[in-house]
Amino acid sequence: MYVIGTAGHVDHGKSTLVKALTNIDPDRLPEEKEREMTVDLGFAWLTLPSGREVSIVDVPGHERFIKNMLAGVGAIDLALLIVAADESVMPQTREHLAILDLLRIRRGLVVITKTDLVDDAELVELVQAEVEDALADTAFAACPMVAVSAYTGAGLDDLRAAIDAILDDTETRRDLGRPRLPVDRCFTVSGFGTVVTGTLIDGSVAVGQQIELAPSGRQARIRGLQSHKSRLDAAAPGVRLAMNLSGIARDDVPRGEVLTNPGWLRPTRRFDANLRMVRGAPHALKHNEGVTFHLFTSETTGRVRLLDADRLPPGSEGWVQVLLDEPVPMVKGDFFVLRSAEDTLGGGQVADPNPRRRHRRFAPEVLERLTMLDAGASADVIYTLADQLGPCDLPTLSRRSNLSESEIRERLAALTDAGDVVTLGETGAPADAVVYSRRGWDIVRNQAQVALQAYHNQYPLRRGAPPQELRSRLRVSQPVYLRAAARLAAEGVIVDDNGVVRTSDHSVQLSETRQQAASEYLAALASEPWSPPTDRPVEPELLAYLQERGDVVKVNESVVFTAAAYEEMAARIVAHLAENGSVTVADARDLLGASRKYILPLLEYLDQQRITRRVGDERVLR
Repeated sequence: MYVIGTAGHVDHGKSTLVKALTNIDPDRLPEEKEREMTVDLGFAWLTLPSGREVSIVDVPGHERFIKNMLAGVGAIDLALLIVAADESVMPQTREHLAILDLLRIRRGLVVITKTDLVDDAELVELVQAEVEDALADTAFAACPMVAVSAYTGAGLDDLRAAIDAILDDTETRRDLGRPRLPVDRCFTVSGFGTVVTGTLIDGSVAVGQQIELAPSGRQARIRGLQSHKSRLDAAAPGVRLAMNLSGIARDDVPRGEVLTNPGWLRPTRRFDANLRMVRGAPHALKHNEGVTFHLFTSETTGRVRLLDADRLPPGSEGWVQVLLDEPVPMVKGDFFVLRSAEDTLGGGQVADPNPRRRHRRFAPEVLERLTMLDAGASADVIYTLADQLGPCDLPTLSRRSNLSESEIRERLAALTDAGDVVTLGETGAPADAVVYSRRGWDIVRNQAQVALQAYHNQYPLRRGAPPQELRSRLRVSQPVYLRAAARLAAEGVIVDDNGVVRTSDHSVQLSETRQQAASEYLAALASEPWSPPTDRPVEPELLAYLQERGDVVKVNESVVFTAAAYEEMAARIVAHLAENGSVTVADARDLLGASRKYILPLLEYLDQQRITRRVGDERVLR
């Protein structure tokens, strides 16, 4: 299904034409009927000669309601530029045309209305010539024109046929699996509750589905769907929809909210874009100038930071970073419009909806990256995003590139084969795949080597670092670390050595001084194996080394036994328990001939090792 939008100067017959085509009056407000002037968006639908059903969005033409016009044309497939034969091209004709051009609405059809008010056919031809001049240097240059009269019906069949012919060559909207419905109306229906309307883009929805509103974050459930007053179980992209929502109040869904799947669409206060100034802009745009920002049905104020110029004159282009006063949900590739208090200044396409920081102006590396994001092939865009965001998963790449996950997987396979990116995990399972650019992965390799070498230098007597130590130094999440560590081990960068990680060339070597200290310490412990000295100084790292090597057992902070002594003592206590069923501290003291100073820590250590279990003042075998 397709959505058609009207555009044109006030009182050029847009609503009258829509009513003549559809038998539906798009002016729904009492104020509109009383003043005979469209104030807000109106909606209708039409079945074309081919049997194709289309939706129509009728927009106001008066300059005071331009923000309502902008809310209606952001998601249309075909624009009907309405020009009255008795007035020709007027100021709002030019502004609406500029807005359609900024929003890259590529399909257009000029409708010359009110031909019944013009007696001379040459006057209609003159109007057509003036329209052609206005269309020059826009996306609508050379678009077809049809002359009609909504009052007599002349030309309406030709108009329907012309619409059909254009839509024959118009692609349907892609289903990226991430539905978005920018809300243009919200109201309540008795017995049903909250109903919202809008044009569905980027994905499908179904009755019963849980949805989230952005930017508010509120959630609701789709209770029912209608399109053109027909009930639906599910809807595909490109459809004008009415959604009946449960779990949310009308006042919680203002115009500008976007309905989507939960968890992926991040509102932003900052984005990067290529900005194109309209030729008729009243002045050059200055750095940090305040503007009004329009995207689909969203509107807020903000400032424009110019990244490659000090000012943008009318008709020029440049890279900008827009700072918004309120968060707006958007994705890469969305088209927006910037206005002053009274005039349309320019517009453009979102290159990066969530830049990590404010960019330095005139920085070559920033401009190069933005150029790649804006104009590069999909593989180039994926590489650029992976290089900027890595490590990132497939849903993040899909959201930031505005490509489907299937296309992401296809491009990643080629990039991986070429060695441009490193993919950790299976790309067939989006939650498991983690992507680095080759440059980003080389940085990780270097960071792992440096981190482990620093650890070895700090703790030369340890076999290696605990995995969590390396993870914290790499500053990645646990799931990413597990995949990265497996890849680093496969590449020989690290070695997993029985629960610790080390570089491949690391081994513990005692110096002569430490070797002598270790021998003397072990001899002192062995001299009184069940009552070893507790005041013998020993270097903590050397003691840890002896523990790891299995030479000693540290049962608490002050008591350390040789491994042989501990095994003998533990064996005697276990044998006593097997024969007698329980043992007390006094029993163990008599059994081993050692003082309470050693026996109590030993029994507590056996509890910790889950060899024994304390029951009152006794221990029993587990």
